[in-house]
Amino acid sequence: MRRFVMVGLLMTGMLGSAPAQIDVSKLITGNQASPEAVAAIHYGPQGKMIWIFYHAPSLTDPKTKDQRHIFNGPGALQPDETIWRLGADFATVLHTDADLDIGGLAVPKGEYALYIDLDKGNWKLIVNKQLMDVRRSRPLWGIANGKGDTTDDPATELGRTALTMSKPPAPVETLKITLSRTEPATTSATHGKLEIAWENVAASVPFTVK
Repeated sequence: MRRFVMVGLLMTGMLGSAPAQIDVSKLITGNQASPEAVAAIHYGPQGKMIWIFYHAPSLTDPKTKDQRHIFNGPGALQPDETIWRLGADFATVLHTDADLDIGGLAVPKGEYALYIDLDKGNWKLIVNKQLMDVRRSRPLWGIANGKGDTTDDPATELGRTALTMSKPPAPVETLKITLSRTEPATTSATHGKLEIAWENVAASVPFTVK
């Protein structure tokens, strides 16, 4: 229920004060195999919002109902040395009303596309300034072609930052991205963590609100 409320607020522009590049309503696909999901948190007395809008695929193949092997090793759907779109369907979007430091990477307030460089298991978060498919006048799709290459263009990357890798206590069926505080929730709090979990992989990076 909360997921639908958050998506609705984003669509009406009630979450976030930074200038929006993306019309969130254009990101809605209705694909129940990879439904829309939102991770959100706010900081400061003005309630500066940080949110990530993504489409969340699952391990279970929606057609065959078989369990898929996503990461690490032979037969993985997402090979070790590739770029992953961090979700499904449209590229995953980060919105921030505040300047951020994400694992040492300076991220000015605004909106960005997020990808992951799998880099042989040493994941790196990619923050890209390109959000729109100008030729098609729509948000950027996460995949560029039938070979599975992503739409990440190194020429428009803001930068990359290393993620801390770990393993969840049990396999994670559906991709989950979370934003959480790493200190008490006061108006002066500035620290948090971005976490990603799917299958047998978990990755995280700290962030600071400037």
